[in-house]
Amino acid sequence: MFSDNKKPKAMTELGGQPNRIEKHTKIKGDIVSEADFRIDGKLNGNLKTSGKVVIGKDGYIHGKVECLNADIEGNFNGELLVSELLTLKSSAFIEGTVAVAKLAVEPGATFNASCTMKGKGAVSTSAGNTSASTSSSSSAYKSSSAVQNKNEPAKAS
Repeated sequence: MFSDNKKPKAMTELGGQPNRIEKHTKIKGDIVSEADFRIDGKLNGNLKTSGKVVIGKDGYIHGKVECLNADIEGNFNGELLVSELLTLKSSAFIEGTVAVAKLAVEPGATFNASCTMKGKGAVSTSAGNTSASTSSSSSAYKSSSAVQNKNEPAKAS
């Protein structure tokens, strides 16, 4: 009677119930939200959220998207700014410019975009460098490990 099982389940951490644009729905304009967003229809405009964006298999976005995380199965054309993880499923089709902290791409996904990779949470909204790159710390690691001979012990600097 007084068990914890009857407590309402927590909504998303940041902003309440997730939002959905269903299949066969078309929206033209800009959307700002604090909650997660799932697109199964078409959006021609910008989407900004402090949550996660999911573009379903039949979903399509043409515009600018700014979010914490993104999972894409459908189509995206424009500027994509993801401050943490971008996951591209095998059916994803991406064109434009992308700035992410982490990128996961399944075999079969189409990724025709300029990509900039930065550290976690460091994705900025400026359109400065749009070439593919990695953080300076991993570049320094690669260059120092390339010089080291496999048969010699590592030397402290």
